[in-house]
Amino acid sequence: MNRPSVVIIGGGLSGLTLHYLLRKDGFDSVILEARDRVGGRIVTAKDDKGASIDLGATWLGPAHKRLQALMNELKVAPFEQHMGEKAIYEPNSMTSHQIVTLPAGQQPSWRIRGGTSALIQALCNNVGAGRIHTGQQVRKISEKNDKLLVVTETAEFGADIVVSTLPPKLLWECVTFEPELPKDISEIMSTTHTWMGESIKFGLSYDHPFWREKESTGTVFSNAGPITEMYDHSDIGGSHAALIGFLNSSYVSLTRDQRLEKILSQLRSYYGERTDSYRNYFELVWANEPFTYSPYDRHLLPHHNNGHEIYHMPLFDGTFFMAGAETSSISPGYMDGAVRSSERVFKQIKEQF
Repeated sequence: MNRPSVVIIGGGLSGLTLHYLLRKDGFDSVILEARDRVGGRIVTAKDDKGASIDLGATWLGPAHKRLQALMNELKVAPFEQHMGEKAIYEPNSMTSHQIVTLPAGQQPSWRIRGGTSALIQALCNNVGAGRIHTGQQVRKISEKNDKLLVVTETAEFGADIVVSTLPPKLLWECVTFEPELPKDISEIMSTTHTWMGESIKFGLSYDHPFWREKESTGTVFSNAGPITEMYDHSDIGGSHAALIGFLNSSYVSLTRDQRLEKILSQLRSYYGERTDSYRNYFELVWANEPFTYSPYDRHLLPHHNNGHEIYHMPLFDGTFFMAGAETSSISPGYMDGAVRSSERVFKQIKEQF
């Protein structure tokens, strides 16, 4: 029996993992990616001395078994996140920050050597040249002559199977379907929270990790802001010193320079003037990423409708599937959920063909 042709929409972790699984099993598959790069919500910046700054997905934990299995298969190595024993804590804007002791016995978290994009590169190295088409924003999916026709702004692609790995809200907002999707599915898609969508993530690289000195720390939890969380982001062994953190999402309207100054002002209160000796500053405002985020018309709680069972049922007589971190019932919104969703769809396709 001939294997069906598969078009995968989205070249993030879910799309690349599915492409990898399909190609390894002999399926004819291609990826259509709207950006001029692959990786989706995995973005690793490099400073002028080679420090890796993860501005998207960063951490994995002991429960993320399927992600770990994929990394082992691709020989992508993790290392433990440096937390230290203490954290800087600010309960509110009226109270000075304090150094607190972190609870003992916390489960470890890990990062990926060389930055999270090392996983993306490993997947790309294993899927074959010419099978990933960037700059292809999908606008329409329709049934035509017992196939699905995927229309981008510049081309058309016919396929037996189509898999979307886009955030469901973005898919619902930006892609037209003929025939239209059922109303119950459209309602769920339109009210599914998009992981990272409101996040503002920043990174600062330094020559030395001065925050590792006694009675200091790179771990910050603040209810005052603008930094709400921050962590040591130095490479393994403490080389290429760096900090990364998250800003309150209300700072989306500021300019890059304005956000940087507010970050430095907050860090000066912890570390003094050494804060200003940074080498490079990076940031990514995910709400400004049109191929990730589409604004909601109502307030949604984090992970709302993530993992909904409706995402696990193929449409158009078993020819259209949805994968992606938000569709996974386990680890929804995380890298592990992205991998699990791809494994689920791969299994569904294999069972049909």
